[in-house]
Amino acid sequence: MKRLTDFLDKYLSPLGTKLGNQRHLKALSNGMMMTLPLLVIGSIFMMLNNPPINIQTVDMETSNVFIRFLINWKQWAMANSESLLAPYHMTFGMLGLMTSFSVSYCLAKSYKMDAAVSGIMTMSVFLLVCSSVVQVPVGDNGTISAITSQYLSSDGLFVALILSFACVEITRMVDKLGIKVKFPSSVPSMVTTFVNSLLPLFINIIVIYGINLMLISTLGKSFPEAIMSLLTPAIDVGNNIWVYAGIIMFSNVLWFLGINGTSVIFSIVFMIGLAGTGANAEMVARGLEPTNPMNLQLFRYAMLGGAGGTLGLVVLMWKSKSAKLKSLARISVVPGICSINEPITFGVPIAYNPLMAIPYILTPSICVVLGYYAQVWGFITPGYIADPSFIPFFIQGWMSGMDIRNVIFMFLCIGLSLVTFYPFFKAYEKVAIQQEVEEAKEEEEFEW
Repeated sequence: MKRLTDFLDKYLSPLGTKLGNQRHLKALSNGMMMTLPLLVIGSIFMMLNNPPINIQTVDMETSNVFIRFLINWKQWAMANSESLLAPYHMTFGMLGLMTSFSVSYCLAKSYKMDAAVSGIMTMSVFLLVCSSVVQVPVGDNGTISAITSQYLSSDGLFVALILSFACVEITRMVDKLGIKVKFPSSVPSMVTTFVNSLLPLFINIIVIYGINLMLISTLGKSFPEAIMSLLTPAIDVGNNIWVYAGIIMFSNVLWFLGINGTSVIFSIVFMIGLAGTGANAEMVARGLEPTNPMNLQLFRYAMLGGAGGTLGLVVLMWKSKSAKLKSLARISVVPGICSINEPITFGVPIAYNPLMAIPYILTPSICVVLGYYAQVWGFITPGYIADPSFIPFFIQGWMSGMDIRNVIFMFLCIGLSLVTFYPFFKAYEKVAIQQEVEEAKEEEEFEW
């Protein structure tokens, strides 16, 4: 185990640190976090439009007060569905558009460029290549102009990321060339910003929209269509549950080495999960059942207690004979319920602790695989709602698909965590107790 720990520390630790500090990955992670509040609000309206009841299987006359309330709620939602879903369409339904702004904003900010202007530039270029103006018939003779929205939603998420990086790098290249208009200090800064943003925006449009036109003329595909056709194999690999479980395992190896593995892999798993959740949400909005098991809820199953899925370990520590482990459990239970795990990882500690490495690294991936197949086999509802981070896990479980079975599954995963940690915990508990005895003896000798 020492050889394995030394090997991981020598080769994986530098890699994890490098990936965690990589500018574009950090911008991706921070940018997608910026969109999360809007997605949560949009998901709330999705919940309002889909109360957890099937009115075809209940009878208003024989139902209790709570069921009658749900029936009335369902009838009201069906009658006002268009209005209820409008906030969802303007938030979750605009995920690609919002991400194009937020990621480019974060990347430009890391370069100390004008972040707001870069975000607006990227958003305008994204609209230019990912949407088109169409004429929609209204009434008998009239028409109105509208824009297509297919790639403005989660379907355009990957395209938004590519354009965010491309637009910021093109703008940065123009800045490096020093092609700027210098005004006297008496000229307002707003005027200077306006004038000096014209050339980068023009070049971005010429380059990216030019590529879009060439792709249409040669391949018959627009920029987003071509990108998605190229990325489909990579997306399919990322959507493979075993690859996904491997990514989660890599994250926990980094945590074991004292590196924040979640920050390294978050942008990848969050992007995969959010795309799947968005696809499910669109199906539910059309009155269909969600079917994509690769959704955001998979990541929640990996984080029951935080990195390492340690809520089961906290339960074991609560009754521990070690005073240190018992007291640590009491201060860690609330953060653990909200998926915050640093007190356990660095307090037990689990980092660089060979006795606790195996369950810490494997348990989350096992829960992810079980969660995937539980959705595929219909035991739980695939997630179609983007729940907030760092709230109690059982609220996340219910919000994900408005199904109590999802919450029950989470408690089963905690039980699994308890079982897998148990033999390793008992071995480490003996070590911890022995250390406490030796420390007590040393204190007595010192006092004497």
